[in-house]
Amino acid sequence: MAYHLFEVFGIELEYMLVHNKTMKVNPSVDELFIFKNGTLTSDVSNGNIEWSNELVAHVVELKTNGPVSTLEDLESDFLQNIKEINKLLESMDSKLLAGACHPLMDTLVETKLWPHDHNEIYNLYNRIFDCRGHGWSNVQSMHINLPFANDQEFEKLHAAVRILLPIIPGLAASSPVLDGQFTGYKDSRMYYYKTNQKEIPHMTGKVIPEQVFSKKEYHEKIFDPINKAIKKYDTQQILDHHFLNSRGAISRFDRNAIEIRVIDIQETPSADIAIAAFIVEALRLLVSEELVSLEDQKAWHEDDLFAIFNDVIKDAENTLITNKRYLAIFDIEKDADVRNIWKNIYKRVGNKLSNNHQNHIEFLLQNGSLSSRILKSLRGDFSETNIKRTYLKIAESLQSDRMFRP
Repeated sequence: MAYHLFEVFGIELEYMLVHNKTMKVNPSVDELFIFKNGTLTSDVSNGNIEWSNELVAHVVELKTNGPVSTLEDLESDFLQNIKEINKLLESMDSKLLAGACHPLMDTLVETKLWPHDHNEIYNLYNRIFDCRGHGWSNVQSMHINLPFANDQEFEKLHAAVRILLPIIPGLAASSPVLDGQFTGYKDSRMYYYKTNQKEIPHMTGKVIPEQVFSKKEYHEKIFDPINKAIKKYDTQQILDHHFLNSRGAISRFDRNAIEIRVIDIQETPSADIAIAAFIVEALRLLVSEELVSLEDQKAWHEDDLFAIFNDVIKDAENTLITNKRYLAIFDIEKDADVRNIWKNIYKRVGNKLSNNHQNHIEFLLQNGSLSSRILKSLRGDFSETNIKRTYLKIAESLQSDRMFRP
């Protein structure tokens, strides 16, 4: 069944398993699934939420068990599952940890690929790209899946998504520390994401998708070059172009949806779902053409949008945007930082969010991204002890569903 624009939603949240005492990653998602299910499966259906494995054995994905018609109170379903998982992990002396990257993980030593179902796909990826790097084995994010029913709806949604992608890290960045140091990027996950498939650059492109607005054009300009580039590596033809496409928003014509992938995971599911709801309302606003026409949205080249995105992953909400044409989309006449662009959007759509979602977005707009709050908490002290102290507080935030305050 093909759903219409904003008729349903799909949300995916990824979390790390870490040991309680050492905070090292625990590659035991398979054991977690056995504890829950009694047998090993790659997916565990648990009411409204499904648990799934990921590329690496220490990351679990929680996702809506099919499309949902509203995002309101969806955070409660995710929180219930987080608490259940943490209860199961007690016997393994482990817990879930939020945040888009583990701040101390030695990926060369600690990476363990998922060894069970679909591992032939993961092993092929590993042979091509060496998945021990931060961009592969040390990334946790939220994905938002948004439907389109036909080419006309795809055109509108894809145009709007492309416009919004560059500033999303300014709201959601949560990965400032890798290898025990501030990387210089508040969204280190996306810094690595944009280059982790450099061996086959067609797969990620410029992160911002190209100016393609129909299924036929998408196949010709994105899928066909990807399939051609991967051919010499995938001799057994086991890889699907829908999965090979690694842009910041990927078009899934197999299920008529666009999946947004530039969103770092937050410290609580309430923050994640609030961000998802806010992004949805911002996209509705763009699709309505109240701000700017569809033709003007389509006119943006990916290089120009990528230039903005590339700045935002460094400084997140504090990034100063000087592109007058981009600012004009939001009726902003002077140079403005990303926080103020989001505040401008919130004034227009905030009243469409639930009270809980409003509270969380207002907290983010007032107190900054999780990355900024992590850096404020660390206060320039990147000792292992201090990093663990801060990130274990983030683990507590996940369990209690309370926003992290430095």
